[in-house]
Amino acid sequence: MSNEVLLVLNLIFVYGSVILWYYFLKEKGLYCWTVLATVAANIEVMILVDAFGMQQTLGNILFASTFLVTDILSELYGKKHANTAVNIGIMTSISFIVVSQFWLCFTPAAEDMVFPSIVTIFSNTPRIMIMGLLVYAVVQKIDVWLYHWWWAFTSRKFGSSRKYLWIRNNGSTMLSQLLNTILFTLGAFYGVYDTSTLIDIVIFSYVVFFTTSLLDTPFVYLARHLHKRS
Repeated sequence: MSNEVLLVLNLIFVYGSVILWYYFLKEKGLYCWTVLATVAANIEVMILVDAFGMQQTLGNILFASTFLVTDILSELYGKKHANTAVNIGIMTSISFIVVSQFWLCFTPAAEDMVFPSIVTIFSNTPRIMIMGLLVYAVVQKIDVWLYHWWWAFTSRKFGSSRKYLWIRNNGSTMLSQLLNTILFTLGAFYGVYDTSTLIDIVIFSYVVFFTTSLLDTPFVYLARHLHKRS
């Protein structure tokens, strides 16, 4: 199966899972998803793939799903709940950094076959996850603020607090994702990849984030519909 097909299937599964977790567990499900996505995305981001004629790191879709979560929480429960999800993501990253580094301090048994792979993966984790933590904290807070700024703007401009969800959803996420792409790529991979590769990662990662931001809009509408029915 090609990388392109896998990415599309991955996006459908990830965004669909956010809605399922919300449907069964409400806002608590979205908080739980934030924990899962934060840990998994920071591991997955170490994998570099070619897809759609672009070179990109994995983890983009999972990370984008955390913006979907905060947008749903902002829309349905308000800024306080959205910022709670951001704080959960921050605490998750801190805890996982410490736990994963403890793993590397152990002396494996002679029969162990997994430890070298664990070392390969998680010896690079501190830089990536610390940078991811810092960028996540800044960008997600900005995203929540932007969401409510756009909400106030559209309410004043069009006289409705319910209409134009797509403006506040995309207006907040696309701007915050641009900042996220630049800061994270430079902070996590400067000195690891050459300059041309870094530029490719920034450009193509943002193309992915831009696309995923557009595609998450129907899922926010769906979550609002489910919330109205509950």
